[in-house]
Amino acid sequence: MTRKPGYSLRRDEELIALVERTDRKTLAAWAIDCAMRVMPHFVQAYPDDHRPGEAIAVLRRWMETGVFRMAEIRRASLGAHAAAREAGEDSAARSAARAAGQAVATAHVPAHAAGAAQYALQAVYRASESADADAALVREREWQYRRLLELRGESTP
Repeated sequence: MTRKPGYSLRRDEELIALVERTDRKTLAAWAIDCAMRVMPHFVQAYPDDHRPGEAIAVLRRWMETGVFRMAEIRRASLGAHAAAREAGEDSAARSAARAAGQAVATAHVPAHAAGAAQYALQAVYRASESADADAALVREREWQYRRLLELRGESTP
C-alpha cells in the first residue's frame, strides 16, 4: 500500500472570497452541511462521544432562535476540539470533530465556516485510499462551493 502524503489545510482564495460575501446565518448552514458530511467518520469511531454532535446542535439552536450565548458556543466548540485531541492521531474522525468545532464557532466569527469546510476536506482526504485521495478532495471542494452558492440562492456553474 502506497502511503499518501499528509494533508495540510490550504487557503482556497476563490472559496474565501465567496465566504467573505456571505451572511453569517448562511455560512452557519453551510458549515453544518460541511461538517455533517464527514461526521459519520467520528460517530463510527467514537459512538459514545457526543461532543461534536452537540456542537452542531448548539449552532442549529442559535440559527433557529437567534439567541447568542457566547459561553454555550465556546463550550460546544472547545468540547468538539477536545474530542478531536482525544482521538489522537491524524484521522478522518479527528478532522470531523474539528469541523464541528469550527462550525459552531461560526455563530461568533463568520470566517470559522471556512475552517469547518477545510477540516471537512481534511477528513475526506484522510478517509480516502491513497490512489483516490486527490480526486476525493476535488469532488468535495466542488460540492462545498456549489452548496454555498445554493444556500446563497445563486445558480451553480
